[in-house]
Amino acid sequence: MADQSILGLFSSSDEAVEAADKLKANGVDEFEVLSDTPYPDGAFGEPESRHRLYVFPMIGAALGLSVALLLTAGTQLAYPLVTGGKPIMAIPAMFIISYEGTMLGAILFTILGVLFESRLPGLGKGVYDGRITEGYIGLVVKVPENRSEEIQSLFREANATDVKTSSES
Repeated sequence: MADQSILGLFSSSDEAVEAADKLKANGVDEFEVLSDTPYPDGAFGEPESRHRLYVFPMIGAALGLSVALLLTAGTQLAYPLVTGGKPIMAIPAMFIISYEGTMLGAILFTILGVLFESRLPGLGKGVYDGRITEGYIGLVVKVPENRSEEIQSLFREANATDVKTSSES
């Protein structure tokens, strides 16, 4: 059965909070708040968003360091060049390349992490209304089609200015 996205558009934050409370009372715990004003997390009773952005730079740094060490050590061992009795592995030169590889990996993975956590690029077309940029507040809920009418009537009871739907496979 396909899920349906339902957007309830509200003219004030009080109406949106009332609708969010009604959603929670009817067993809908996950919904998204769309607004042109940055409200603090949880202002509408939505679940607190959790991010994992800090993991991406650490993974990138570890991979960058591993690749840099593999590249420098592998090159020095594959093509040994004995110069004046010095050791084959030149540790001071490896530090510089290891540092650069670590930073490059951390930066690249941070960019990927920001894209991932921001859910970019948005491949699916979600339900949206341009009036959100004019001060309206939108609540978006994804529910099975059999609960669609129930959620739409719930939004209308909470004085929604408009209710829009969009089917998703």
